[in-house]
Amino acid sequence: MQKRFVIHHKYSSLSDKVKDTILKFEGYKDVLGAAERNVIKIVPIDGKKYTIKSFRIPNLFNKIVYRFFRKSKAERSYLYANKLIEFGINTPYPVAYEIQTTPFLFKKSYYVSELIDCDLTYRELTTDFSIPDHEEILREFTRFTYKLHENGVNFLDHSPGNTLIERKEKGYEFYLVDLNRMEFGTMDFNERIKNFSKLTIHRSMIEIMSNEYAKCSGYEEEKVFNLMWQYTREFQHAYYRKIRIKKRLFFWKEKYKNKVSDSPI
Repeated sequence: MQKRFVIHHKYSSLSDKVKDTILKFEGYKDVLGAAERNVIKIVPIDGKKYTIKSFRIPNLFNKIVYRFFRKSKAERSYLYANKLIEFGINTPYPVAYEIQTTPFLFKKSYYVSELIDCDLTYRELTTDFSIPDHEEILREFTRFTYKLHENGVNFLDHSPGNTLIERKEKGYEFYLVDLNRMEFGTMDFNERIKNFSKLTIHRSMIEIMSNEYAKCSGYEEEKVFNLMWQYTREFQHAYYRKIRIKKRLFFWKEKYKNKVSDSPI
C-alpha cells in the first residue's frame, strides 16, 4: 500500500501525531453524525480536538478514476478549504489529508480538520421555527451566501447539514463543511439562485432569503423569489423521483434485509 500524506505548514510540528491518529482511526469511538457513507470521528491530538473524515471506498470504476484522473475527495476538501480561507470564508481549518493507493487502484482517503463547536446548523432552521433569532440568522446566512457568490464560489453541496452556525456577541459566524464538490468562477443570476435550491422546502424561508438576496444583489425581489421557489420545487421533485426509482430498482435489498431480520438465528 502506498500512502501520500500532506499537512498544512501551520501544523507541521504535529505531522507524526496526525499520521499516527489516522493509522489508529478505527479504534476511535467518538463518531460525529450518522456515518451512513463517510465516517467522521472526533479525535484528540496533542490536547486539542480535531475531526478526521474517512471517505467510503469507491466502486471499481472510481478506484481507477481517483487513482489516475481525478483528485480524491480528501485532497479536494483540503485544497478547497485553503481556497475558502484565502477568500475570508469560514470553514474548519484544514490540517492534513492522506491518500492510500496501490499501483493501479485508489483505496482510502482521510481528511483532517479542526473541530468547530457550533451552536447549530442550517438544518435546525428548517425544523424549528421557534428559534428566537430564526429570521435574523436566515438573513445573515443569505448575506453569507451572497459573499460566496461574489467570490465566485459555487458550493454544489449547499444543503442543510453543510453550514455550521456559531453565535457571536455581534452577529453570527458560518462555516462550510463537506467541501469536496465546488466550482469556482463568475456566477450568473441563474447559477446564484439555483444554489439555494437544496436548502429548504418551506416557502416562508424562501420568501425571507429572496428578500435579503435582492437587497444584497440589487436584483428585483419578485424575480429572485420566483426563480428561487421554482428551483426549490424542481429539486424536491427530482430528489423524490430519484428515491422512488431507487426503491424500484433495489427492492430486493429491502426484502433481503427483512428476511434476515426475521430469521430466528
